[in-house]
Amino acid sequence: MDASLIPQFGGLIWTLLAFVVALSIIVAIHEYGHYIVGRWCGIKADVFSIGFGPIIFKRTDRHGTQWQLAALPLGGYVKFRGDANASSVGDDGTIAQMTAEERAQTMTGASLWRRSATVAAGPVFNFILSILVFAAFVAFSGTAVDTPVVGQVKSMPAEVATLQEGDRVLAVEGTPVETMAELGSVSGALPPAPTVSYDVERAGQEITVDAALPMPARIETVQPRSAAWDIGLRPDDVIRAIDGQDLYSFGQLQGVVAAAEGAPLTLDVWRAGEMLEFTLVPRRMDLPTPDGGFETRWLLGITGALFFDPVTERASPLEAVSYGVNQTIFIVQSSLSALSHIITGQISTCNLSGPIGIAEVSGAAASQGLDQFIWFIAVLSTAVGLLNLFPIPVLDGGHLVFHAYEAVSGKPPSDRSVRVLMTVGIGLMGALMLFALFNDLVCP
Repeated sequence: MDASLIPQFGGLIWTLLAFVVALSIIVAIHEYGHYIVGRWCGIKADVFSIGFGPIIFKRTDRHGTQWQLAALPLGGYVKFRGDANASSVGDDGTIAQMTAEERAQTMTGASLWRRSATVAAGPVFNFILSILVFAAFVAFSGTAVDTPVVGQVKSMPAEVATLQEGDRVLAVEGTPVETMAELGSVSGALPPAPTVSYDVERAGQEITVDAALPMPARIETVQPRSAAWDIGLRPDDVIRAIDGQDLYSFGQLQGVVAAAEGAPLTLDVWRAGEMLEFTLVPRRMDLPTPDGGFETRWLLGITGALFFDPVTERASPLEAVSYGVNQTIFIVQSSLSALSHIITGQISTCNLSGPIGIAEVSGAAASQGLDQFIWFIAVLSTAVGLLNLFPIPVLDGGHLVFHAYEAVSGKPPSDRSVRVLMTVGIGLMGALMLFALFNDLVCP
């Protein structure tokens, strides 16, 4: 056996495990939304399943619901009483023999608003999961104070990291700064240089020290499946030169990459005291703009930040939840904008990932730490909630369209119409999955 295959095999197992864990959590929350709201509405559930196929574990609770874990953990479902299948389409033939009270406990016999609430609860619970996770991040990490006080200094070469925790930055290169926003503006306006002067207040005294530009060419995060990710660049790496040109700021790095227009680049990288050399080819990527559009740029797939953490303060519960809501809304808006731009041909179809791409990002996020993996789950949960609201039969949004038709016409669509539309919906979803899978295989 070729020993070189062992790390690849381990990476594959790690990726699949991360994907299954992420998907199972999201599906469990989604289906629990259906289940619990259905129960609150008086609709009985016979089965709550995580996964499909042979049953590995099951138990029946006091409400008569069988909770089970199946062998294929690639989804899940809730089968309500009287349903012919997990899609709640048609009945299993027992409803005709039920009493009026028993029929009211089924999806078929429940009132319209109870059915609609039960269907909508799945996506809503996905959004709630995302909001709570994003809010928890802010609650635990806090929010940056406006005063430019240095928190923890990040990993940097010793000769350019002479600021200390607790320093209050008063000026940079003689330009006064009073807020973190002003510090960011000053850093963007300064010409590239090995170091700049900082006037700081340290231990009650005003002193001047030399340190790196506030935002040096230091890697804060690496985007999974990017050019930087593929060659092994890591957070905390500092890019000291590119194609022999010295680099001092992240803005300077962005300019060089843009000017290269996709040509291969050689990077000299400082990593924990060691100098390394990498060669990579930037990739064209479509990025959302503040006005809701997209712009195409050559990117390495990294982000930068100040070389020190700002001092933070505890966020109130309202601030944390507000952040969670805004972050979830941003993901929804960006996803819808990207989809519309793909459909109209304004951006590449490679922006649509399938199961392989999602699995790779799952493994990449997990490899970067538990916090990154949990953040990824929150992002994916929003995407799953949004997808399920699309008005396609077999999805929750399709069921809600049927319910809207019933509300307007006074009667549900015929069984034949529903079955035909469900078949069309399955075909559409199958085609979408195949298209996304094709993207996973051919897109860089």
